[in-house]
Amino acid sequence: MTRKRLFEIIEKSDINDRPGTAYDFFMIAVIVVSLVPLAFKNDGPVFAVAEKVCVVIFIIDYLLRWATADYKFGKRGALSFIRYPVSPMAIVDLLSILPSLTFLGGGFRLLRVLRTMRALRVLRVFKAMRYSRTFAIIGDVLRSSKKSLIAVGTLAVGYILISALVIFNVEPESFKSFFEAVYWATVSLTTVGYGDIYPVSTLGRIITMASSIFGIAIVALPAGIITAGYMTEIRKAEAQERAVEAAEERQELAVRCEKEE
Repeated sequence: MTRKRLFEIIEKSDINDRPGTAYDFFMIAVIVVSLVPLAFKNDGPVFAVAEKVCVVIFIIDYLLRWATADYKFGKRGALSFIRYPVSPMAIVDLLSILPSLTFLGGGFRLLRVLRTMRALRVLRVFKAMRYSRTFAIIGDVLRSSKKSLIAVGTLAVGYILISALVIFNVEPESFKSFFEAVYWATVSLTTVGYGDIYPVSTLGRIITMASSIFGIAIVALPAGIITAGYMTEIRKAEAQERAVEAAEERQELAVRCEKEE
């Protein structure tokens, strides 16, 4: 098997590439199995064995991706192999592996301190992003809607700061610091309302009601933007699939015509 074919299999493959699709499903299954022990306080012998097997698979996957980095970045030469370890997904891969390397033996005793990083294994969830078509579509949606989401985020931050400034000056007795006012404005904006900090005056309560009402509108904006973008990407993906199917049908028809002639 050539390195190029290996790259096509281990990277997000075409839906018609059976080995690539099988590899994607296999890696998703391994990620799920590796996360199961995190739901239990004590690691039993079965979990320990499963952890070792999963980590070995993750290491092999990491090395294979590193070995085909020049195809990933589209540049031949040593620079691609130097660049790969500092790429975002490679860092996620490495951080999800390191906390489990203590089983390798006494020579890796220094890595025992990484047991405190056990929670980092949750990062394995993000490994599944490269194997899921849905996550890929969501990533495309976020990239295409980046400007709109940044505008909404800026609006939300500005609204929080202005609300905090207003309530901090209206009720200085209820808020010991401006940070507490920002905290109150944030939970009001998101309509969570923990109730641990709240205004007591009539004016303060009126401001709280207004903040909660406007908060509903501001929080709803990103959902609408993402939903619209998601539907657009799905239609685009469906159109591409139909185009591929039509091209395949035309090719099959052409082959049949040639045979009949």
